[in-house]
Amino acid sequence: MLNMAEGVARLGALAESPVIATLGRAFAEAGRDLAIVGGPVRDALLGRETHDLDFTTDARPDEILRIVTPISSVQWDVGREFGTIGARVAGEQVEVTTYRADSYDGVTRKPTVEFGNTLEGDLVRRDFTVNSMALRVPSRTLVDPTGGVEDLLAQTLRTPTDPRVSFGDDPLRMLRAARFASQLEFDVESRTADAIAELRDTLSIVSPERIQGELTRLLQTDDPVRGIRLLVDTGLLAVFLPEIPALRLEVDEHHHHKDVYEHSLTVLRQAIALERSRHPDASPDVPLRLAALLHDIGKPATRKLERGGGVTFHHHDIKGARLAKKRLQALRFDSDTTNVVSRLIELHLRFFGYAEGAWTDSAVRRYVRDAGAELERLHILTRADVTTRNKRKAARLAGAYDDIERRIDELAAQEQLDAMRPELDGNRIQEILGIGPGREVGEAYKFLLDVRLDEGLVGEDEAERRLREWWAARG
Repeated sequence: MLNMAEGVARLGALAESPVIATLGRAFAEAGRDLAIVGGPVRDALLGRETHDLDFTTDARPDEILRIVTPISSVQWDVGREFGTIGARVAGEQVEVTTYRADSYDGVTRKPTVEFGNTLEGDLVRRDFTVNSMALRVPSRTLVDPTGGVEDLLAQTLRTPTDPRVSFGDDPLRMLRAARFASQLEFDVESRTADAIAELRDTLSIVSPERIQGELTRLLQTDDPVRGIRLLVDTGLLAVFLPEIPALRLEVDEHHHHKDVYEHSLTVLRQAIALERSRHPDASPDVPLRLAALLHDIGKPATRKLERGGGVTFHHHDIKGARLAKKRLQALRFDSDTTNVVSRLIELHLRFFGYAEGAWTDSAVRRYVRDAGAELERLHILTRADVTTRNKRKAARLAGAYDDIERRIDELAAQEQLDAMRPELDGNRIQEILGIGPGREVGEAYKFLLDVRLDEGLVGEDEAERRLREWWAARG
């Protein structure tokens, strides 16, 4: 619960920081207004850590640059045409933007930049009331024309103006609602949620890159599930990631199976918890979180209702990997992220064969080889994929995965598994067989790699003998 007395005290402390005090004096001496705006004010009131400092002013860009140059070590044009100047003041990076009064072209939803004349006018054009507050400096006056403080107290997300107008101006704000709902753990006001459902199709005019950026920010929050539920319930997610709402498979009275949608959200939450416990100082792992969310998207296309009430999803891992790759490419994710997510989905069922019966050392080596650099992510995803309420089954699966991780560590120590190679390299293969570079060298290399995986180190002499036998058998 927001404590206003403590929040006001935090705002005062924020205003006393060297960078804000320096900027406030400089703009006041120049006869210009300056205010901290948006996220820093919201986070100070909530007692959250503030990272980026954003300021707004009645000064135009050229004047902003003249004011900040004497008090900053470096300056740059973040976007002079949009009214923004960046600078490093007192060791911190800041951005100062002229009051805005944007209008939109109605087709691409790109803003036509118009400079405004009042702080209140600038605040009203912002996305949500909790982001539409400002603290004038150096006077330390809180400006809240849209009721942001009341919405902070109520833990509610609401647009400053009619949500249909706000989202009509910039449909990406609908995605931001989901992100802030997760980030702040707030509920979206009913009129605002209704407007998202009504206008969801307008998101189709927003570029895939912008949508991908907001989806990434949502997945980086501590609990993205709240935001994902909002996107599914309003129909917005179906516009750009329809595979997730499609997980809500219909169940009839004769065929019963796990709720795949709820299971996927649980896997996402459990993957995040494991990610934090195993790597507490690491940044949010977006590829892992995408893989957790998407790991079962192949099930709707592979579901088969069996006689007797059973349901199967044969090869949903392969189908899901292909669907994920296609969808992430459409959202303009980079190739590394796309390939990692697709590979994790393809491999996420592999471990369950181990749980049914102990693997040989060669099977463990193959598991490691196939996972490659994504082995740790695969560990987390596979553990998170256990959502059964059967405590005995959950304990058996956890114990099996403890065992496979132990065996992987032992094999790595024994055989330097991370640098696994055949005992004879390509040059030696050519020398022994009397052949030049070509397809046969690759086939021979693969044969020796299989020997290594199946039997471990056999020694160079034995490897050479096996190679000659293999070559002779080929005729």
